[in-house]
This record gives sequence, C-alpha cells and structure tokens, in this order.
Amino acid sequence: MTGNQRRAVLLGGAYALLGGRATGASPDRAPIRLGVIDLSFHRATAAVVTALLERMGHRVERHFALHEACFDLLRTGAVDMVASAWLNASHGVYRARVDEVAPTRALGLHYQPYAFWGVPDYVPSSIVSGIQDLLLPEVRARMHPVIQGIGPGAGISRFSVKAMEAYGLREAGYRFQNGSEEDCFTAFEQAVAEQQWRVVPLWQPQFLHARHKIRELKDPRQLFGGVDRAVLLAREDRLKALPEDTVQALDRMRLSNGIVSALDLAISRLGQSPDEAAAEWMREHGDRWQPWLERAGN
Repeated sequence: MTGNQRRAVLLGGAYALLGGRATGASPDRAPIRLGVIDLSFHRATAAVVTALLERMGHRVERHFALHEACFDLLRTGAVDMVASAWLNASHGVYRARVDEVAPTRALGLHYQPYAFWGVPDYVPSSIVSGIQDLLLPEVRARMHPVIQGIGPGAGISRFSVKAMEAYGLREAGYRFQNGSEEDCFTAFEQAVAEQQWRVVPLWQPQFLHARHKIRELKDPRQLFGGVDRAVLLAREDRLKALPEDTVQALDRMRLSNGIVSALDLAISRLGQSPDEAAAEWMREHGDRWQPWLERAGN
C-alpha cells in the first residue's frame, strides 16, 4: 500500500469467501461505507465486520486511511462508521472532533488494546525492567539507540514522544523516529534475529505477539494511556438508516486481543488477505459469531 490515504471498494467479497451468499441483499439498498484505519490489524477486524454485515444482506464499501485521516472521513460523512476506534486514550481526541459535527455511538467490543514499549524477552529483566532503566550506563552501552515507531497519528507514537521527553531519553542518546508499520515490525524482528538489545514501541493486539515473547517495560510515569476499548464507531445519523437487527448485531460483536493477533499474523506473515483470514476464522469459529446474529433475530 502506498500513500497515507487510499480508497478501496470491496463488494460482496468477505462473506463470499465463506462459501455463502448475503441474505436479503438488495441492489437498491445503499452500501454501508466502512472507514478502516490502514494498518494490518485494523484491516483484520474490518474484514470480520464486513463479513458480518454482508451476512445480514448489506453491501459494504471499505475506505482506507491512516488514523487521523480516517476519522476525518467520518467527520465529513464520507464514511458511516470506522473500525476500530480505540477509546478513550488513543483515539478519543479524534472522536471528539467528529462529535462536534455529528454525534457518534460506540458499538461492540472488538478487543482491549493498549500501547507499551517492549523488549525481546532475552533482555534480562534484572537489568531492564522499566523505561527509566534505559538511562543506566550499562544498558545504554548495549541498547540500540533508535526507537522505531509507526505513523505520527497513532496513539503509541504520541505517547512515545512524551516518553522521550519525560524520561530524558534524548539527552541519553536515544532517538525516536516515525515510520511505517513494517519499519517497526522489521526493527523488532531483526533485533531478535541478531539477538540485539532493542526497545520498540508496540501494542496489543498485533501479530508479533503470536510469534515472539515480548516483555513490556514498566512505565512508572503512566504515559501510555492504559487499556482502551476497540469499538466500531458510527455516526448516529447513519445508524438511523440501518435495521435495528443490524445495529444490535454490530453491538454484540466480540473478538479479543488473541483473535486479532492471530488474524494479523495470517495477513502480515502467512500470505492471506484480510477477507481470507476473516473467512477462515469464521468457518472455524461459528460458535463465536453466530450468536451475534441469532440474538439479533437472524
């Protein structure tokens, strides 16, 4: 993917991969426009949302943009809902801007995300247990000086900038730099391959947790926002146009950090598309998602 913002219209693909057809789909019904934060784990969750909506007979257009730009699409009405908003620490400021022009409603609980700085578990906890330990001369001598982040609009990036200042890390010779999602992941994977000591800004959920043991560094200044709720954030005015059964099903959607990390692994390292990963998960876990529909009267 190139650029900070892109648009994709994917109609009828996610549920079709399940070997089924959307029930009651009407060509006259306006498609639901789903904003997707353009990172792999958000694309994973959005694929499950898409399959669920298609199962209920809706056509779905997915519009992809990075963090702040995706919420701008919601604010202007270019999309009806966003998957997934991390409330309240990471994306609360973006939701507030949308609410200035159109009230929003949080639906479901996709997972419970949080941001942190982590190190490979072979870095001894007896020496490096918290962020403040990065200042110790013996740690500074071994730790890679570059702290490789992702885009500046992400909560983890904003929190990392604060941590650099609050803990005096710049003066100690460390440097935080923004980059792509892949830049961040590659920095961690290369460190593990070479057994380097390296601290990387990370979060739950994402695929690295499905492959590696990552130790979270303690943050005594509590700068990283705590545990958020990842939800489907929808404009109230757009929800009024949807059947109540659809709204109820979206509100009953429950995933988890572990589920999304596994989906992200399939997408990021095992060669599956988001729709393929979501379809495989839904085929194997009907007991998890079918109750979302049954309780909604489907």
